[in-house]
Amino acid sequence: MEKERTAQLERVIRQEHPNVAGIVVRKDGEAVYEKYFNGCTGASRVHVFSVTKSVVSALVGIAIDKGYIKSTDQKVADFFPEYAAENGSLDQVTLKNLLTMTAPYNYRLGPYKKYFTSDDWVKFSLGLLGGGRRVGTFRYAPLIGPDILSGILRRATGQPVLSFARENLFLPLGISVEENIVFGSKEEQMAFNKATNVNGWAADPQGTNAAAWGLCLSAGEMAALGQLYLNGGLWNGTRILAEEWIDESTSEQTRWKQRGLPYGYLWWGDPDAEHAYAAMGDGGNIIYVDVKRNMVVAIAAVFAPRAKDRIKLIKECVEPLWEEGPA
Repeated sequence: MEKERTAQLERVIRQEHPNVAGIVVRKDGEAVYEKYFNGCTGASRVHVFSVTKSVVSALVGIAIDKGYIKSTDQKVADFFPEYAAENGSLDQVTLKNLLTMTAPYNYRLGPYKKYFTSDDWVKFSLGLLGGGRRVGTFRYAPLIGPDILSGILRRATGQPVLSFARENLFLPLGISVEENIVFGSKEEQMAFNKATNVNGWAADPQGTNAAAWGLCLSAGEMAALGQLYLNGGLWNGTRILAEEWIDESTSEQTRWKQRGLPYGYLWWGDPDAEHAYAAMGDGGNIIYVDVKRNMVVAIAAVFAPRAKDRIKLIKECVEPLWEEGPA
């Protein structure tokens, strides 16, 4: 019976979600299902796009817990005083605004070409902060803006973001992120978006890792991150992340009203499930944590435009398989 039901799940994935690289399901702390597609294996790593944001959220929580950052109420100007005189918005915007997507940016359409070809993504993003726009209103910044958090982490900790992440998050969880990836051309970046064998994290020429995109992970590594959150920040009995930070960052702090979507600190809430939240990235990459069911579902996928709703897939085809344990 279990084989028949998982076979049906796999048929749905192949037919309706053909860009999936791998899926890992953890239930009650154990991996109960793991399957790979499109020639991928457990060692395959993909660009998880905006799932990167939720990883950066964890790093900010760790930095606060270790005393590098005082609180989410600190102003951006505290970390970049040299730019504060020329941009008064830096003294108005807090880390919490950055984390909840309630920071204002002075652009209607993202200036992506200028961003990607700039030498310093943090400075570029700081230059777009404010512009007379209102602080505190939700405006999702998919790519340009969150890099300010990478700059804050680097200045606060005195370490490159990848080094801080390795020491305090990746290595304890058995996650391998080998190197910074700096693109020499648009073609290199396009190839990166569909690769399944790249181990690294995109960075600008200054060596600062992107905060909104650019991290490569395997499905198993994504599931480990979800399990850390489901465990309340504990991993093999060791405290990695404060439980209070997990509760705060995955609770609704603001909302994308037009779409009815709750938002925490770079984590999405599930509007139809009180005890569930997700890290979501373009192409259908997702870490879905269902606290009530004590379950984590991680799906890694290569980029594809207009990927179908992964939460719907999880709710309709994945979670029912383990409602009471495997059939």
